[in-house]
Amino acid sequence: MDVTEDTKSDSYRVTAGELRQFVERMERLEVEKKDIADQQKEVMAEAKGRGYDTKVLRKVIALRKRDKDDIAEEEAVLEMYKEALGMD
Repeated sequence: MDVTEDTKSDSYRVTAGELRQFVERMERLEVEKKDIADQQKEVMAEAKGRGYDTKVLRKVIALRKRDKDDIAEEEAVLEMYKEALGMD
């Protein structure tokens, strides 16, 4: 075995170990993501049980993530379209 083969072999072992760590980290994150999704479902089920409209609740959550100016612009265009269609 020459030095080049040793280097390739060492490099492969290090890379394989590092790759395994990345894969295992992603697997743990997938489990955590599933747990969080389950918790979100529980919260929505609880809200629904208390009489809240979960469809509207999801929209409110989405709106809170957005920029206020973007929301205002979208609402203005929506109103203009509704007026043009006689929906007001």
